[in-house]
Amino acid sequence: MDEFEPFYRLAVSAAIGVTVGIERHWREREAAPGQRTAGIRTFALIGMLGGAAGLIEAALPTGGTPGVVVAAVFLAFAGIFAFYKWREARAEINFSVTTVVAAMVTYLFGVLAVLGDLRLAAAGAVVLTAILASREALHRFIERMSWVELRSAIILLAMSFVILPLLPEAPFGPFGGISLRAVWSLAILLAAISYAGYIAVRVLGSGRGELAAGAAAGLVSSTALTLGNARQAASGGDAQRLAAGAAVAAGVSYVRTAILAFVLMPALASLLLPPLAIGALAMAVGAAWLVRGSIVAQQDMDPIGNPFEIAGVLKVALFLAVVGFAVRAASAVFGSAGIVAASALAGIADVDAATVTVTGLGSLDPVLGATAIAAAVAANTVAKAIYALVIGGGRFARLFGAISAAALLLGAVAFWLASALYG
Repeated sequence: MDEFEPFYRLAVSAAIGVTVGIERHWREREAAPGQRTAGIRTFALIGMLGGAAGLIEAALPTGGTPGVVVAAVFLAFAGIFAFYKWREARAEINFSVTTVVAAMVTYLFGVLAVLGDLRLAAAGAVVLTAILASREALHRFIERMSWVELRSAIILLAMSFVILPLLPEAPFGPFGGISLRAVWSLAILLAAISYAGYIAVRVLGSGRGELAAGAAAGLVSSTALTLGNARQAASGGDAQRLAAGAAVAAGVSYVRTAILAFVLMPALASLLLPPLAIGALAMAVGAAWLVRGSIVAQQDMDPIGNPFEIAGVLKVALFLAVVGFAVRAASAVFGSAGIVAASALAGIADVDAATVTVTGLGSLDPVLGATAIAAAVAANTVAKAIYALVIGGGRFARLFGAISAAALLLGAVAFWLASALYG
């Protein structure tokens, strides 16, 4: 440290205390003087106490027991603070321990500001304040959460942080094989999209929720959203609104592909932007037509079922994995009859992979490159329509298939005109 840095770090420690103290003081702003255990001044001092303990710890000669000062001051402070908070709780008959924990964390962030990463300490203080200030919203959220929703959230967390790290990453089988970790990651993605869509419907209401979920999923995987909505439609969900969500996801995926292609190979812009923009617009208009007059308020909604069923999610993930494996096997056995055919095959599973591959070929003719990417987008759109037919069936497949066909037709006309003008 230079000669001014300790002063700066101690000031940040105090600022951390002030940040948390403002929220604590505001929450008890109507209390009379002397009836509040800790407000803005007390928390500012708690932050400084942590900073001072850190400075003393840093000034001790090396070779002693590391952390002894910080730990000793922390234990003494925590005991004294908890005692006064206990007295206040008895007087008010309010036994919340939140302020005690907040004070302890503020002390530790003060120590971190002096001995560790200033940015991490400051960010932690902001997050702590946000959590404290969100008490009412969090309580309302928990009160409204059902057991099915909580169970689904726990399952999703277990899938992501318990099971996924245990799975091998190496693929098994010929033609690149199938990776258990990749399949499980896809299952997590499908479950997360389903859960996000469920929350969107709960928060925004039926109609708006499907559209919001579709727009979010289009940035990640419109195919996964289409499969999830098809599965819900097959289980008795509203086919019209679910088809609208799938159309929005497809439209957003068109925009994402256009941006990716433009960034990686700007020469493709004049050829790809018109058809992709027209296709996205067609999907958006189709979705708006499907939800016309059907957007209702949250309180008017029918009860919503399970956010996702793990068995159904795993079946869809395995289905996608098998499709990807079949594409790789077909490419290996029959060969790629040119860049366009190979790109279309790859697009069945992943348009982004085809786009990155084509744009990375270097001195590629722009018309050929644009045709290859357009073929990948068309193949992916047709594949999603087939998925909708096989899994969703009925009205969902008819509605989504009609919108997809219109988008493909209009996009093809726009691509033909752009190619003619380019030539």
